[in-house]
Amino acid sequence: MATVLAIETSCDETGVAIVKNRKVLSNVVASQIAIHHPYGGVVPEVASRHHLEMVNSVLDQALETAGLDWSAIDGVAATCAPGLVGALLTGITAAKTLALVQNKPFLGIHHLEGHIYASYLTETTLQPPFLCLLVSGGHTSLIHVKDCGVYHTLGHTVDDAAGEAFDKVARLLNLGYPGGPIIDQLASQGNPKAFTLPEGKISLPNGGYHPYHSSFSGLKTAVLRLVQALKQDNQPLPVADIAASFQETVAKSLTKRAIACAVDFGLDTIAVGGGVAANSGLRNYLQEAAKLHNLRVLFPPLKYCTDNAAMIACAASDHLNQGHLSPLTLGAQSRMSLEEVMQLYQQ
Repeated sequence: MATVLAIETSCDETGVAIVKNRKVLSNVVASQIAIHHPYGGVVPEVASRHHLEMVNSVLDQALETAGLDWSAIDGVAATCAPGLVGALLTGITAAKTLALVQNKPFLGIHHLEGHIYASYLTETTLQPPFLCLLVSGGHTSLIHVKDCGVYHTLGHTVDDAAGEAFDKVARLLNLGYPGGPIIDQLASQGNPKAFTLPEGKISLPNGGYHPYHSSFSGLKTAVLRLVQALKQDNQPLPVADIAASFQETVAKSLTKRAIACAVDFGLDTIAVGGGVAANSGLRNYLQEAAKLHNLRVLFPPLKYCTDNAAMIACAASDHLNQGHLSPLTLGAQSRMSLEEVMQLYQQ
């Protein structure tokens, strides 16, 4: 029953949370969306600076909200990979310092493992094995969750991630940043059948298609060409219809691959994580398709879809319960596969 304080600073959210096993005692997030909005995306140097400015106040608020002092904390964790190195270092340095000062064990947590654990925060009885569809701004993966720290990636995007495609299409339509929530809102007002857009397929040498890999760069290009053609013909841009058609294409693509993967590997549960898990089109489409195959689909609450420290603390609590500890020499890594998670802990 480990109680863990975790710090999440992998990108543009400064988060601190305290979780006891799978119960969230506090979860504080300082968003940087407004700061990066003028640039149309995250500026790493700006993100790192803002983490430095915010981490202490967010930390104090998390402890105050939980109503705990340090005697009740069993371990301190921080996201250490993957992410923006400068941003990660802020959280890691803060967590290591607290661990040393308070004489607590330190744990480095893989950011994507955190997104897997987001489903545990509300489905507290969830146990492996299950399939995780992880869809975010930087990742689109189908992951066989076998145990704490034991993962096998079965499918992934070969180019743009789903969330990245949402941002790029929003930019094409002059909708602003971040693109996901804006497109989701507009899609509810549009006709998803207005335009036929291509679903990316990954060719194999034998002439077939990889059933679990995905591709979104071609879809993004198709939207670009559609917009250019409409403008060239001096036609008004049906932004809502384009948004709805694009969103449905993404939802269908992700759903088809997730269902096929779960059925093929005999997994009866699909847990969805990452920022795109908040998308209403994906939620509706996947849940309806899952019913036809008697599959259970778990979506985290919206507050746990985007980056947050509660999911990191939940993963850390599980690792700490199993005796996994990280060395204080652990550094930040911009890239790291899920299959390498156990390298973060002393063997």
